[in-house]
Amino acid sequence: MSHLPPALPARTASPECLAELAALVGDRLATGTAIREQHGKDESFHAPFPPDAVVFAISTEEVSAVVKICARYGTPVIPFGTGTSLEGHIAALQGGICIDVSRMNAVLEVRAEDLDCTVQAGVTRKQLNEFIRDTGLFFPIDPGADASIGGMTATRASGTNAVRYGTMRENVLALTVVLSDGRVIRTSRRARKSAAGYDLTRLFVGSEGTLGIITEVTLRLYGIPETISAAVCPFPGVEEAVNTVIATIQSGIPVARVEFLDALQMKAINAYSKLSHAEIPTLFFEFHGSPAGVQEQVEMVQALAADHGGTDFQWANAPEDRARLWDARHKAYYAGLGLRPGCSGFSSDVCVPISRLADCIVETRADLDASGLLCPIVGHVGDGNFHVLFIVNPDDPQEMETALALNERLVQRALSMDGTCTGEHGVGYGKMDFLETEHGDALDVMRSIKKALDPANLLNPGKIVRL
Repeated sequence: MSHLPPALPARTASPECLAELAALVGDRLATGTAIREQHGKDESFHAPFPPDAVVFAISTEEVSAVVKICARYGTPVIPFGTGTSLEGHIAALQGGICIDVSRMNAVLEVRAEDLDCTVQAGVTRKQLNEFIRDTGLFFPIDPGADASIGGMTATRASGTNAVRYGTMRENVLALTVVLSDGRVIRTSRRARKSAAGYDLTRLFVGSEGTLGIITEVTLRLYGIPETISAAVCPFPGVEEAVNTVIATIQSGIPVARVEFLDALQMKAINAYSKLSHAEIPTLFFEFHGSPAGVQEQVEMVQALAADHGGTDFQWANAPEDRARLWDARHKAYYAGLGLRPGCSGFSSDVCVPISRLADCIVETRADLDASGLLCPIVGHVGDGNFHVLFIVNPDDPQEMETALALNERLVQRALSMDGTCTGEHGVGYGKMDFLETEHGDALDVMRSIKKALDPANLLNPGKIVRL
């Protein structure tokens, strides 16, 4: 089961290019089949495309040197973090060199007094939080997978905490980036605000390696909350659950996490994670703050939930209980696959204004039910974002065709509600076809930016925009 992009001409790395790279990095240039295949496929259903070789870089200066060599030979360059992307982001569509930054995994500086830090791009979110735990600080962006900070920045990741703490867009203060000609730039200083020139930091956040290769990231940090409380609350229907979320957000309650799981997804996580929740539409909540602040949030949300038929709150206050709850949520993908052993799945996501969220989910659920496929829904509904997992038999082309048609309707439905084709997965090559509908003439502006920064189209070609 796969999804193929339009054919692009090969730009295979020449023997001369590979020889220069080998002279530069030695045995950190890998050309073995297994390693190349690993670096040409992410966790999506999209077809893999292995690079011609993989460079395991160890510094910004080395990434710059590699890019300069590749630029001289006209060889594409594809950055790689942990490979957890979901829209074919790391596929080497024309061949070329993959730059793996996983060995660039140093936390360079933590400035607790300024609530920020600087890390190399290969640091993962779990590694960072473990490193800074004793400072009383944490980094809240949690996409589920233990992704690299560089990859999270490049895909503008978010996750379960985004409703309170925002996405990578709001939490990246500055970047070190290697451009297509090998130049190294720093996009901004550490000041919390600036009116000095174009906002280059935001330009590279979400650029998916198509405008430059991110090698260092300066991030906002937050104090670990004094009190954390989590809860599960079932509802009689999808609308009641989602309308509770809408009322919560519109009331200004600073809930840290609020996740929606439909009845099918609840059935899946009960079986997979050995839980015993009601198998009906459900919200997972988490509240952060002082003891009094958390209590106030809880009381307000309970009252709003009761207005929509949600009264049976089950609490998880001990750290181990909260960890079990959120571990089950993060494993929703694998739990969904357990509904049809031997089948495969692909996950799609959209995001709409929260006032349209109930309509979008209800219409989507009806469309999925009519298809006959098993497709659970889960979402970070506090910001209007939800995911559909299409579970299909990889040996049944008709099922795949049905799933792709459902995904097309899902995206068009979101766009018709002034939403977006992807709230957090990104574009890669999997969602490029939807950008023209979403952005119109603005897509030409994106192409102009790409041509200005990467005139030879060497950086992750065939992603986001077609040239």
